[in-house]
Amino acid sequence: MKNSKITRKITQGMYVLTTPNGGCMVDAVSQVSAGDNPLISVAVMKKNFTNECMNNGKIFALSVLGEEVNPEIIKTFGFNSMRDINKFEKVKTTEVMGVKVVNDSLGYIICEIVDKIENDTHTLFIGKMIEGDVTNDKSPMSYGYYQEHKDELLKVTTTNGQTAWVCTICGYVYYGEMLPDGFLCPICKMDASHFEKKN
Repeated sequence: MKNSKITRKITQGMYVLTTPNGGCMVDAVSQVSAGDNPLISVAVMKKNFTNECMNNGKIFALSVLGEEVNPEIIKTFGFNSMRDINKFEKVKTTEVMGVKVVNDSLGYIICEIVDKIENDTHTLFIGKMIEGDVTNDKSPMSYGYYQEHKDELLKVTTTNGQTAWVCTICGYVYYGEMLPDGFLCPICKMDASHFEKKN
């Protein structure tokens, strides 16, 4: 039996990835070398607008989120597309080396893209760290912490008297007695098996 929840025990964090023209939530971030300019990898879904920005750019930033982060930051960067809204209008940021970093974070890493690897669903971008700072010493938010506290952090509110289907991946809410055949979440593109019914 394969229990995919074991991946939640991998000690990865929660980050806001930003480029000069985009931004999204990511969790698959790793340091892959040491030294004065360590290499940092980040996986970005190919369907994300930010992936397109990364492919057309040379620099990116990672803002490290803490356990006490304002949940609106997760909602803004995780459940919306820059194709539809300007996420930076909703979240306070500071520009560093031409890239915005989130103020409500534990610090940031600025990287210059040096390589990338493609797979079916994601692009793995590898960047050389060229700047970074720690701005807060509180506990970082791990992916496991996010999964355990997701309901509390996202606080999905449904309309009384209506049946709602909530995406367990991103929190999108669809109203209706049944999900349509072949339904895909418009935000994260997951199928109906990832939705839970709430009344």
